[in-house]
Amino acid sequence: MDINQEQDPDYESVKIDYVGFVDPYAVEGMVVLKASNGKEFHIRAFSGEVAKHISSFSETSEDSAPSIYKMIEDICEENELVLVKVKIYESGEVLRANLYFTGKKDMVLRNYRASDALALGAFYKIPILVRNNLLKASMEA
Repeated sequence: MDINQEQDPDYESVKIDYVGFVDPYAVEGMVVLKASNGKEFHIRAFSGEVAKHISSFSETSEDSAPSIYKMIEDICEENELVLVKVKIYESGEVLRANLYFTGKKDMVLRNYRASDALALGAFYKIPILVRNNLLKASMEA
């Protein structure tokens, strides 16, 4: 798969619309992703810690606390790689993601946890793509 290929018609570019927690103890995180057509995808069942990272990366602060995401940035910088997009899809009953890097060489890391990929997408402020069949009409609370 070519990094520079045109956007797959089965995927829609989304933005992180909301980050929060399912429980009052902030153990389980949730994210609402929204496409430009107003359709949404709600993701939950991942750690509250990852939700906190996603939320902090969405803020304007350029200072990043030491984390696995900062470590990935340092490794990429050292190896002249840049994460350019993330694709989220279902694999059986779980969500997975492919991470697309470019630089000295193109590289696609496949079948990683969607929550970590979302956090990296927020960290790098890059396109997050979601398979169209996951997007649903906006829901009112």
